[in-house]
Amino acid sequence: MNWQATLSWQNAQKRAAVLHKIRHFFAERKVVEVETPALSQGTVTDVYLDAFTCQYNFLANSSAEHSVSLFLQTSPEFHMKRLLASGYGCIFQIAKAYRHEEFGRYHNPEFTLLEWYRIGFDQFDLMDEVAELLKTVLDCNDVASSSYQEVFIEKLAIDPLTASFDELVQLLAKHNKSADWLIDSGDKDLLLQFIFTELVEPTIGVEQPQFIYNFPIAQASLARVSEEDSRVAQRFECYYRGIELVNGFNELTDANEQQVRFEQDNAKRTALGLNTRPIDENFIAALKHGLPQCSGVALGIDRLVMLALDIKKISEVQSFSIERA
Repeated sequence: MNWQATLSWQNAQKRAAVLHKIRHFFAERKVVEVETPALSQGTVTDVYLDAFTCQYNFLANSSAEHSVSLFLQTSPEFHMKRLLASGYGCIFQIAKAYRHEEFGRYHNPEFTLLEWYRIGFDQFDLMDEVAELLKTVLDCNDVASSSYQEVFIEKLAIDPLTASFDELVQLLAKHNKSADWLIDSGDKDLLLQFIFTELVEPTIGVEQPQFIYNFPIAQASLARVSEEDSRVAQRFECYYRGIELVNGFNELTDANEQQVRFEQDNAKRTALGLNTRPIDENFIAALKHGLPQCSGVALGIDRLVMLALDIKKISEVQSFSIERA
């Protein structure tokens, strides 16, 4: 058994300095730091995210004999939007998040997220602010940006919004990336996500951070539909030196549309043989009460520290990896 820390004392001090820079960045902009629960009665319905669960016996609608399930949050998003609906102004949080997934070079099931919300910002306003934060922490070059559609056309000579399932299968074969499980799925969106991960991601954000924006609606269940192109939603990501660092949205505020998208997620879960997830009714109620127009973004603190310190494994920027926790 190895009980020692995976984060050295020297790098712990450097990590603390990064966190100090982040808090100073938001203090200058009068964005207020908040805290929200790690445990919730609701969770995400996203097909590709799984939350940890535990049992609790002391809610009003439970008893010692009949517990209810609580979920460790995959991000603080729903709670933070409930704060906004309650009348809060612009807010940020540095929070632990938990995802039931395999650990590796860039992944640990427990990790730290920076998440913030800006009232009155659209996705491009927030992309600009993310860029300023990255330059502050990483001292990097100016950022690049491309739409999801543009980057597919530039890198792969195919339009992801019009390509058929068969055309995407042919593209995979051309790049020796075919897999029976992908083809058998019959799921165009799954093919697009696989192609993006395998063929696009390695080519972007190499010399400078690169934003990709306007993802297909099926990949952006919490984002507003674009007014210019109803096939896409106002979601963005940022990549730098092989790392997916940022995921942001011009937030969907329509409670009815959000309910439909959650139900569609659960229908897809059922079709794939996965357990459905309870829809977060507190979140839906907050949207019905009224969420101000805003944009929000989540940034992986551990990955940011990896880039700032030029470290190659996430375990070396966390005090204890899951293997030593």
